[in-house]
Amino acid sequence: MNFESDNQNIAWCPGCGNFAIHKALLAALDESGFSNQETVLVSGIGQAAKMPQYIKANYFNGLHGRAIPAARGIALHNPELKVILTSGDGDIYGEGGNHFIAGIRANQNISVFVSNNMVYGLTKGQASPTAQLGFVTKTQPKGNSNEPFNPIATAIAQNISFAARALAADIDKTKEIMLKAIHHEGFALIDILQPCVSFNSVNTYQWFKENSYYLEDDYDPHDRVEAFKRAIEEKFALGVVYERGTVSH
Repeated sequence: MNFESDNQNIAWCPGCGNFAIHKALLAALDESGFSNQETVLVSGIGQAAKMPQYIKANYFNGLHGRAIPAARGIALHNPELKVILTSGDGDIYGEGGNHFIAGIRANQNISVFVSNNMVYGLTKGQASPTAQLGFVTKTQPKGNSNEPFNPIATAIAQNISFAARALAADIDKTKEIMLKAIHHEGFALIDILQPCVSFNSVNTYQWFKENSYYLEDDYDPHDRVEAFKRAIEEKFALGVVYERGTVSH
């Protein structure tokens, strides 16, 4: 299937990590086996939330922080649809934090792809929930004083059925991880590390590369204790960090 949209007026800054995520998602959808009509993309508000507008499929843009409830409603109404949520770290982990936890616990058949650039890009650079301690912004001139939210550790603590992390710059690997999430039965999360070239000069492409690593070939994602250990490491583990099963509601 061809999921490439006719809408070429893409409103992202040149060099934005969303371009790489867009390319990986197009490739994953083309290989997924689902048709355009069978696929629904859902998002909230933000730069990453513009993604569905640039994919040839059904889509629904919800309110800020409310993408997961919308996706759950669509999946509940028509279980035959492949529901994929694409939004940002602020939208999902910040405004939508409670819905994030509720969605994990409900374990409906939804794929959630979060563009994590550790900053609010649409509103010009405030620290997002995943921003590191000390991160200086216009609204945090003395540095961010909050501990960064760890989505993978939180998800594993809630016994999510599938939790993975990807690196936007590695398009082929990101596509492979997306395909695993798309074919997983249950709530599947991918936290996708990506730079914001306009409002985050710290967490760059090079920084993410130096501060991440791919899980070993013999790594067992079904070991929840080991998965949690990997989730709280200083370096970001890439790949399927945890997978508990395929039971869905």
